[in-house]
Amino acid sequence: MQSRVLNGRYELLTPLGQGGMATVYRGRDLRLGRPVAIKVLHNYYAADDEFLQRFAHEAMSAANLSSHPNIVDVYDVGQDGDLNYIVMELIEGQDVKVLINKAAPLQTTQAINIAIQVAEGLDYAHRRGLVHRDVKPQNMLLTPDGQVRIADFGIAKSHLSTAVTQAGITFGTADYISPEQAQGLNATPQSDIYSLGIVLYEMLTGHLPFTADTPMAVAIQHIQKPPPPLRQWNPSVPPALEALVLRTIAKDQQQRPGSAKQFAQELRDFLAGRWQQTEAVPTPRPPHNRRPAPAPAVPQSYQPRRPAPRPQYVPPPPPMAVAPPARGGLGFGTLLLGLLLLGGLLALAYVAFSPTGSSLFNFDGGSVAGPVATESPPPSAQPTATPQPEPTGTPVPVVRVPNFVGQPEATVATELLPQLKLVRGFDPNNPALQPRFDTAARGTVIEQAPSPGSEVPEGTPVTVVISLGPLPNVVGQSFDAAQATLQEGGLTVQRQDAPSGAVQAGLVAGQNPPAGAALARGSTVSLTVSLGDVVAFPDVIANDTPIDRARQLVAAAGFNIVAEDGQGPERLANFASFLPFEVVSATANGQPIDIRGEFVPRGADVILAFRTP
Repeated sequence: MQSRVLNGRYELLTPLGQGGMATVYRGRDLRLGRPVAIKVLHNYYAADDEFLQRFAHEAMSAANLSSHPNIVDVYDVGQDGDLNYIVMELIEGQDVKVLINKAAPLQTTQAINIAIQVAEGLDYAHRRGLVHRDVKPQNMLLTPDGQVRIADFGIAKSHLSTAVTQAGITFGTADYISPEQAQGLNATPQSDIYSLGIVLYEMLTGHLPFTADTPMAVAIQHIQKPPPPLRQWNPSVPPALEALVLRTIAKDQQQRPGSAKQFAQELRDFLAGRWQQTEAVPTPRPPHNRRPAPAPAVPQSYQPRRPAPRPQYVPPPPPMAVAPPARGGLGFGTLLLGLLLLGGLLALAYVAFSPTGSSLFNFDGGSVAGPVATESPPPSAQPTATPQPEPTGTPVPVVRVPNFVGQPEATVATELLPQLKLVRGFDPNNPALQPRFDTAARGTVIEQAPSPGSEVPEGTPVTVVISLGPLPNVVGQSFDAAQATLQEGGLTVQRQDAPSGAVQAGLVAGQNPPAGAALARGSTVSLTVSLGDVVAFPDVIANDTPIDRARQLVAAAGFNIVAEDGQGPERLANFASFLPFEVVSATANGQPIDIRGEFVPRGADVILAFRTP
């Protein structure tokens, strides 16, 4: 398996992980010469035509999201014999779940910066009609420069679409599933926001809000049980941030942020200290002796831009706590509640124990274990309705932004910004702030926002523009490889073909602008692709050119005339339409020449056919 090449292009190398439905491999695109990740479905899905159609459709839908910096690119989807596969961008780095297991609770600014980037990617997809449906830290990949990329967009949806057909439910990973998905309802953008809120909860506390012995039991808690306050696990979480996270994981979709973009903005507002809170949130005693994270250098208060009263969530009664019917018979409301709960439990049981119940790319082998909730939190720790804060005059520490231009990207991201208590920002909607080719060395900061000397609150995102180095020399590369290199810097590529005696056919023979130039994103580079050492065949066919004249022109163009074939009426169709001795056809190296001015290899053996008198 590891040495197999799919469709003559994608080489399977070493396995990276395996889940209930697929195995992911490190691979190589032999045509473009780049590393890729290849996810191969298990063979027993090959017989399910309906599933395979949805699988391919959702993968192609996910490919339309490839222009966003916080979403993993999907390159291709295909089938080779009994193998169905998706080719995706290979991210060299760890996922957020690994980071949580190593370092949680995370610093507040780090956790919020990750959540902001994920929210930006989700918003980009939501505005294009796609819902992820399986947002979890295992699907959030961290690049070495601190960027977050969301994986498996649309893939989980393809799997779950089959679950809908079979069981009438829509399901994600139990630890992060939204209440509406757990009840068998359609996933919405607010479902992704809920799951992201659970991930943020886990990053800030090191704990999941709901744990149990089975995925079904966890899902029921998502439906019914209020989450423990974050500060029960980590007292250093700012009360205002706790209130925002608890609102994001509200059972009622209407109580959550209206969009992923709004959630990202509220997190930015919190980091920037633009809103304050006067109403305190009690700090309960941590249930374990786990050492809390150090106090973050961010404002301890927060208020949404447009505060609105939100009703306190009241959990529904346990499934079996149904009152006996009144004397007049079983009430319709009670009957409906019982049917809904029974249907939800049956759906959850189906997914929890069916072979299609696992997430397509959940390579961790199951849900992540956390502390088992054997008893309810004390009454003082129960979450209440979101406080309605009031602005105060609490000062926020201010930082003067230095000049990062000329500094290596890694130094800025991992040393300078943390020292200043600033965070790395990304603005995917501004082309001017994306990496581009420049005369500066590759990996060097060439621009920044805010500008040097600006005074900003601690925690403010700083966006830096990174040089991809001078425009590379792509002469001698295949057109596909050259195009991929230039498109990395946001350039548009135009192609023109031309003969070249010095460059092999199919390789780039010239480029304009030349290597070394500095180009803004969106600029156009023209590539001349070699047709090889070819010559345009003289225009001597069926245009009244006599054989004597044609012989001279063809020889002067560098061709070797090996025969002249006179054709009479018995061999030549439309014999009377040609002049005597007129050239009527020609072949070069045994191949007919069909187009006037067709390029033919220099020195080819030519046979000229002409009409006899």
